[in-house]
Amino acid sequence: MHYPINEMFQTIQGEGYHTGIPSIFIRLHGCPIHCKWCDTKYTWNCLKSNEITIEKLLEKNISNNTWSYIDVKKIILNIKKQKWKSKHIVITGGEPCIYNLSSLTEELEKKGFTCQIETSGTQLINCSFNTWVTVSPKKHKNTLYTSILRANEIKYPVFKKEDLSYLDAILSILNNRKKCHIFLQPISQNQESLKICIERCTIKNWRLSIQIHKYLLIR
Repeated sequence: MHYPINEMFQTIQGEGYHTGIPSIFIRLHGCPIHCKWCDTKYTWNCLKSNEITIEKLLEKNISNNTWSYIDVKKIILNIKKQKWKSKHIVITGGEPCIYNLSSLTEELEKKGFTCQIETSGTQLINCSFNTWVTVSPKKHKNTLYTSILRANEIKYPVFKKEDLSYLDAILSILNNRKKCHIFLQPISQNQESLKICIERCTIKNWRLSIQIHKYLLIR
């Protein structure tokens, strides 16, 4: 199976449960969600005119709307060619779950990698059983019931206090059916949002996600 990839790079995971873990990011192109605060808007539209070779993709050092259509074998081959040492793979976007990720995650696991998907939860999640699923619900788009139940962690973006009501509705669906780690993440390093997140995390004994890669100025 082929995937339209916007970028592949090695860095430190800066958000959620796996914060601080060396990771290889595979950013897929295409997204129908269109969040106003999105910091990867360049991935939204997969235009043929922006297609490049995998060699040029791996040379990218700035984020832009170019992408390459790559199959699973070549993804794994080029990870080896880059001599990256990280064993944790983060599949993100865009919205990665507009694609069937089963073959990608299964083949990566066979090669000794662990996989994580970062998704809005608005699409059906097709991946290996062992893949760690991070769902970041967006209140302007309905999160699927199946996505909520599949989530290993819910990483919820917060801008204002009213945003938390949608998270409460989602958690009422879980109703203690499974263990799920809850993170609140202030949008765009907004200080007021940060205060709201800290207050609610303290009350609920949840965890705070602050996007440390943005403070460290790394990808």
